Amino acid sequence: MKLQVVGCSHHTSGVEVRERLAFTPSQATAALESWQARFPGTEIVLLSTCNRTELYTACEEAASIPPHEQVAEFLTEFHGVHLHEVFDELFERSGEDAIRHLFSVAASLDSMVVGEAQILSQVKQAYELAQRSDSTGPITHDAFQAALRVAKLVATHTSINEKRVSIPSVAIGQLASEIFERFDDKQILVIGAGEMGEETIQYLLDRGARDLTVINRSRERAERLAEKIQGKTEPWELLPAAIACADLVVSTTAATEPIMTLDEYRAVQHDRHQRPLCILDLAVPRDFDPAIGDCLNVYLYAIDDLTAACERNRREREKELPAAERIIERETASFMTALNHRQTAPIIRRLREGWQSSKEEELRRLLNKLPELDERTEKEIRQSFDRLVNKLLHPPLESLRDESEHGTPHGLLDALKRLFQLKD
Repeated sequence: MKLQVVGCSHHTSGVEVRERLAFTPSQATAALESWQARFPGTEIVLLSTCNRTELYTACEEAASIPPHEQVAEFLTEFHGVHLHEVFDELFERSGEDAIRHLFSVAASLDSMVVGEAQILSQVKQAYELAQRSDSTGPITHDAFQAALRVAKLVATHTSINEKRVSIPSVAIGQLASEIFERFDDKQILVIGAGEMGEETIQYLLDRGARDLTVINRSRERAERLAEKIQGKTEPWELLPAAIACADLVVSTTAATEPIMTLDEYRAVQHDRHQRPLCILDLAVPRDFDPAIGDCLNVYLYAIDDLTAACERNRREREKELPAAERIIERETASFMTALNHRQTAPIIRRLREGWQSSKEEELRRLLNKLPELDERTEKEIRQSFDRLVNKLLHPPLESLRDESEHGTPHGLLDALKRLFQLKD
């Protein structure tokens, strides 16, 4: 058995790389289908968020799983990116390290904003999409179900999720607040009506915002959100005009290309009359051309600009990290032991069956030669044979158990298969 993860995150790559390798939900579905056609029999779960794109792959037969170079090639080829352009910014984990990483991600210890709530639902959604696409299997089932359970353990037994912060809260509280002292007199435009857009609006309302406009490609979704917050909507076609009127723009769409280019912004720049404009581009890929940030009186922040604020958040929560990490380590060790035990179970079963078969054959031969035996003596002989087989089986089985608790017993399993001619 083998589990591995290949991908990129805010730890290893900048937003320029992450946005090239990000998946929309429809792209993720297509990628899972393509994976199954290319690597049949290999499990996969694809996790793609604004801060990470990770492919978790697994296979019952370790030799059958594609090496991490092939997984990286699959990832880059799907997006039309040359592997050599991004290879140094990708990471790979396997076995215990992959499980530890997954548990840390789900528990929000690996997030840009430690303790943020959104990542757990994103992990769950990635797992559910893989299930619907029939790309999961016994290993990924166990791993992701365990990850969801571990995240709840961390949330329950530490205070790392108390007073939760998130990317939207840091963006509003740390970045936008540096530009504007107040929000109740500002015209605010939120582009995107998804979970992050709604969460951002809530933080703005808490800061006193009153004039909120929602724009989304789906007018129906924009109207539902606007009704919920007592805001306004505009059709997607009037996006340039809405930007011309706005003081603060928060963009959180799932677009694969920028929704506002430099030339498109220059076309509306005159109508702004040099009023300051703060743009919080929280999308990956980015919604706004980075060159717009060089325009007069424009303060453009992308997701990576949150790094300093998030580091402050991490320092504030560091006292809770050791307790959370102890839970991760304990649950990782427990999971690996169970996984290794499961891996040895078929060998143990075949070994027992083989020896039991030989025992029964020899016992039958002996009893046929001794027809005068009474029932009590025959029972004693049978028990002696059973004790002998159990004593002979004890050393190899004990060694397998010890190996399972301290690592993957590949070498010992292979040796037992050869020694006792155990067939798969």
